Amino acid sequence: MDELIYRSAVDLAAAIRNRELTSVDVVTAFLDRIDAVNGDVNAIILRRDRADVLADAAAADAMEPVGPLHGLPIAVKDLEDVAGLPTRAGSLTTSDRPVEHDGHVAAKLRAAGAIIVGKTNTPEFGTGSHTFNEVFGVTRNPWDLGRTAGGSSGGAAAALAAHMLPIADGSDLGGSLRNPAHMCNVVGLRPSVGRVAVPDALTTHLRLGVSGPMGRTVADTALLMTALAGPDPRDPRSLPEPGAAFAPPLPTTTDASVAWGGTLGGLFECDPELLAICRTAAQTVTAAGGTFAEDHPEMEHAELVFRVLRGMGYAGAGWQIPEEQHDLIKATVRENIAYGQTLTLPDVLAAEAHKAELHRRMTAFFDRYDVLALPVAAVAAFPVETEYPTHVNGVEMRDYLGWMMAVCMITPTDCPAISIPAGFTGDGRPVGLQLVARRGHERQLLEIASAMEAANPQHHLRAPL
Repeated sequence: MDELIYRSAVDLAAAIRNRELTSVDVVTAFLDRIDAVNGDVNAIILRRDRADVLADAAAADAMEPVGPLHGLPIAVKDLEDVAGLPTRAGSLTTSDRPVEHDGHVAAKLRAAGAIIVGKTNTPEFGTGSHTFNEVFGVTRNPWDLGRTAGGSSGGAAAALAAHMLPIADGSDLGGSLRNPAHMCNVVGLRPSVGRVAVPDALTTHLRLGVSGPMGRTVADTALLMTALAGPDPRDPRSLPEPGAAFAPPLPTTTDASVAWGGTLGGLFECDPELLAICRTAAQTVTAAGGTFAEDHPEMEHAELVFRVLRGMGYAGAGWQIPEEQHDLIKATVRENIAYGQTLTLPDVLAAEAHKAELHRRMTAFFDRYDVLALPVAAVAAFPVETEYPTHVNGVEMRDYLGWMMAVCMITPTDCPAISIPAGFTGDGRPVGLQLVARRGHERQLLEIASAMEAANPQHHLRAPL
C-alpha cells in the first residue's frame, strides 16, 4: 500500500477508473502517510473525520466515475470554503465555526469526483511567501524541515513533496502557486485570469489573483486543471474553453522556442547559483527538440502595476475587517492595507495605462517566441525562523515583496506561468524554473513544460523525510 503514494495522480486516477484499484485503497494509503509525517511538516492543518473520508471513498467505489479526479484524495487551501470545516485563512480575526457550504473550488473538486480530506496551511490571508500564522503555526519544507515551504500555497506544496496528497489546489496573486512549487520540487501553474472562474468576484479589471493546480508532475497538474478550468456565465472574465482541453496525455518533445529572460535586464536581484541552475534548465528545451535564445520583453513598469493594483485589493480587504481587529493582523498585512488606502484615482489610472502597454509588449514578444523562461524567486528555501529575505546579493530589498519580483512582475501580464523543477543547489535545496506563455495558452504551456520536464526529470526524487 505504501507504494501507492509514490504513483502519479494520472496513474492512480486511471487505475481507479479501470477498477484496478479502489478509492478506499488509495485514500487509505494517503491518510496513513498524513498520519506518519504531517506532524513534522504541518502542511494539512484541518482534517475531516477519517471514517467520513473513507465513507466518501467507498461511495465513489460503488458508483460509475463522475469526473477526472474520481476517487482521488485532495486537501483544499485554507482560503477556500469547505463544508463542515472552518475557513481560518491563517488569521485570528476569523471564526473557528465550520462553514455550511462549499466554495467554488471545493464544489468543482467534488463535482470532478475528488475526495476532500482536509485543508492545507497558508500564511495569514495568503500574504507572503512563507507559510506561517498564529492559528496553525509554520509549515516546514519536506526537503529540509528547518526551511520554509514557500507560500502562500505552502501547505499544498509541502503536502505534495511529502507524498501526503497526489494533487493539490492553490491560488496565486504574487507567486503563491509558483514560489512554493519552486521551493518544494513540485509543479505549480498560475492560469490566465478567467481560466478558473470566480463566480462571486468583487472586481473585474483589478483582478490579479487566480486559483490553480499543483502536482508532482506537469501531467498531474494538467489533470487537476481539467477539474478547475471551464467557463462560468457569472464571471465576466471567464474564458470559454472547457476543462477537458487541458487533459493529459502531454508530449515529451517540442519544437517550441524558449527565450531566457534572466533578470529581465536587471529589474530584480537573483542568487547567482540559482540563476545558473535555471538558465541550464531552460536550455534543456533543445534536448526536447526546441530552440533556445536569450531575450526578454521590456517590463520596467510591471512592478508598479503589480503594487498598485494589489494595493487596491488590500484596501478593500482592510475596509471589511473591523478596526478593533487590526491589531490581531500581522504587520505585513497591515502595511499592505495602509499602502492601499493611500492610493488615489490617478495612481490607479496610471497603473491601468501601464498594464495596457505591458499587454501590447508581451503580445509582441510572444509573436517571436513561444515561452519566456525566468527564475521563480531570488533565493531558494530560507530558514523557517526568517519571515522573508531582506538582502539578495548584498542588495537590500525594498520590502517583503522585493525577493519575489520574478513572479510578481509576471502577474499583471495576465499570462499563464508555470514553475517546474529545475535542479538543486549545492546544499540540496530545490530550484524551480518559471515558464510564461501568451495569455490564454495554457495548453501550449503545459505541453512545452512537459517536454522540458522529460528532458530534465527531477520529479522522481523523494524528499528525505
